[in-house]
Amino acid sequence: MASDFQTIPVIDIGPLVEKIDDPKMVNDPELREVIRMLDKACKDAGFFYVKDHGIADSLVKEVRDIAHKFFGLPYEDKLKIKMTPASGYRGYQRIGENVTKGKPDMHEAIDCYRDIEPGTYGTLGKPLEGSNLWPDYPSHFKELMEEYICLLRDLSRKIMHGIALALGGPADAFEGPVAGDPFWVMRLIGYPVSSDIPETQRTDTGCGAHTDYGLLTLVNQDDDIHALEVRNRSGEWICAVPIPGTFVCNIGDMLKIWSNGLYESTLHRVVNNSPKYRVSVAFFYEPNFDTCIMPVDFCKQKTGGIAKYEEAVYGEHLAQKVLTNFVM
Repeated sequence: MASDFQTIPVIDIGPLVEKIDDPKMVNDPELREVIRMLDKACKDAGFFYVKDHGIADSLVKEVRDIAHKFFGLPYEDKLKIKMTPASGYRGYQRIGENVTKGKPDMHEAIDCYRDIEPGTYGTLGKPLEGSNLWPDYPSHFKELMEEYICLLRDLSRKIMHGIALALGGPADAFEGPVAGDPFWVMRLIGYPVSSDIPETQRTDTGCGAHTDYGLLTLVNQDDDIHALEVRNRSGEWICAVPIPGTFVCNIGDMLKIWSNGLYESTLHRVVNNSPKYRVSVAFFYEPNFDTCIMPVDFCKQKTGGIAKYEEAVYGEHLAQKVLTNFVM
């Protein structure tokens, strides 16, 4: 359980980005300080900002800007890449189509997943088989997003190496057969101004309170709108205020299981009370699709030697969520 935190910590991960892939630097003082801060942030809040992450601010902003352009298109144009079961639940979803705990969310989105060729994971992967649907306009949408995804995959991998060390394991503890071929999910999300939504359809949240499914989430949010909120142990909602040049990061359900509860996924929600349309791009770094997740030994040793959580197959967990998340 998260603490009664009132602010979300900001971590300068420059030393980690620079040094984590060099085994000779594992005891470097600057790197160890980043690892200590990751450990504290994951225990206290389950959320943290990262700065000095190595991805150009211009690219991060361009990703948001191009999402704004897409969501500003006429509805008929957005429907050209409409999400359906036949598309592997990839593509555009309208406002209110995503449901959290039975309540429609006041956002529209494009959902993207790592490509899955038919038969790759048998029946496990069948609901999500396919390739992503990218719009024709703006013209460089696909190329920009694929560049961005590649960079975030590598950054996420490095942060997960730091988290593995923070938990007391080897840096590559979440590599190899468990997350060495990581799945990923990305959602480009648009939150309209509430007054622009017909009153008969309107609810009070852009996205209802939830935890994330996987390992690590990196959020790229508009710089000038306060909407993302994180719940502390006392039930207070703490605003994840946008900090230019940072990603907001949080840990997910699979890391909670792997760490045997040393780190817990934290409830969060989105409430856009701003008079402006808001865009957020969430990148979810996940285990291998067919990995069976269970508490790792070096975390069980710190928590009484007993597994606190039942094992879960990541792809099954994800597919169950996806199949119940939409009203189509």
